[in-house]
Amino acid sequence: MKKIIITFSLIFSLGLFLAACGGSGENNTSSNSPADTSTAQAETSAPASANTDTSTSKYDPTRGEGKFHDVKLSANLDSKMAEDGDKIYELKCSSCHKLTGERLVGPGWKGVTSRHNPAWILNFVTNTDDMIDKDPKAQAMLEICMVRMPNQNLSDDQAREILEFMRKNDGVK
Repeated sequence: MKKIIITFSLIFSLGLFLAACGGSGENNTSSNSPADTSTAQAETSAPASANTDTSTSKYDPTRGEGKFHDVKLSANLDSKMAEDGDKIYELKCSSCHKLTGERLVGPGWKGVTSRHNPAWILNFVTNTDDMIDKDPKAQAMLEICMVRMPNQNLSDDQAREILEFMRKNDGVK
């Protein structure tokens, strides 16, 4: 009887864990108006066509696979964005990632902004599946962690807030 209860508890716990990592299921979209732009936000240039066939384009491992190309960050931290990123981290990321260098399910976040450039990070968190399929760094992390990161359905603004929180975690003032 004990074995059945333990087995059931493990299966139930695994189900809860998977549900927690799966995101909210909502597809968050937002529009960026000129009024939303500040010097601390990332400046990105999207591809000319939304229907670009990536199989014929050259893959750029320095930026990953996705719409973010040239991301310019201000030298100073945007504390409001970092605060919003902290909330997203607590909701969607903390069950798998620690803020230290220690691996939990996924890699720890300490030093992530020095290991990867901003475009790569933004592309990874908004285009997780394609990055894991095509990017050598993401594939290497998958080999170490052995768990594929689920798509968290982050909007571009949420991804930028997460990046700013990562910068704060890495000591940017």
